[in-house]
Amino acid sequence: MATFDLELVSPEKLLLSRPVEMAIIPAAEGEMGVLPGMAPMIVALKGGVIRVQENGAITEKLFVMGGFAEITPTRVTVLADEATPLAELSRSEAQARVKKAEADYEAAAASATPEEREGAMDRLLAAREMEQAAEAA
Repeated sequence: MATFDLELVSPEKLLLSRPVEMAIIPAAEGEMGVLPGMAPMIVALKGGVIRVQENGAITEKLFVMGGFAEITPTRVTVLADEATPLAELSRSEAQARVKKAEADYEAAAASATPEEREGAMDRLLAAREMEQAAEAA
C-alpha cells in the first residue's frame, strides 16, 4: 500500500518520523483522515489523539494539545504545541489541568477580551480531551 512521510514535532523533540499508510488527526473542524496523495493544505489542530495506521492497523496513538499540520501529497508535518504518547498520559495530571483550565476560563470570562476568553476556552476543551484520552488509555 502507498505511504507518506509523517513527522510529529513538539517544542521539546521530534516524536515520530517515518512512512505511514494513514494518519487520523484532530483538526479544528473535526477528525481528518490523511492519506497519500492528499491536496496540499495547512490545518489547525485542536486537543485530541493522533492515530497512526501501518499495515492496516493502528500502531501508535499520541495526544496533542493543539498546533498545526502541513499536508502535502507525500508528507505530513505536525507541529504540536505539546505531544505525549497516549500510554504516558497521567489521569491525575489531566484532571489537574482541567481544574486549572476551568479556573482560568472563569477568570477570563469576568474581565478578559473576547480573544482571551476564546483562548481560555480552547485550553479548557483540550484539557478535557486529555482527561478523556487518559481515562481511555
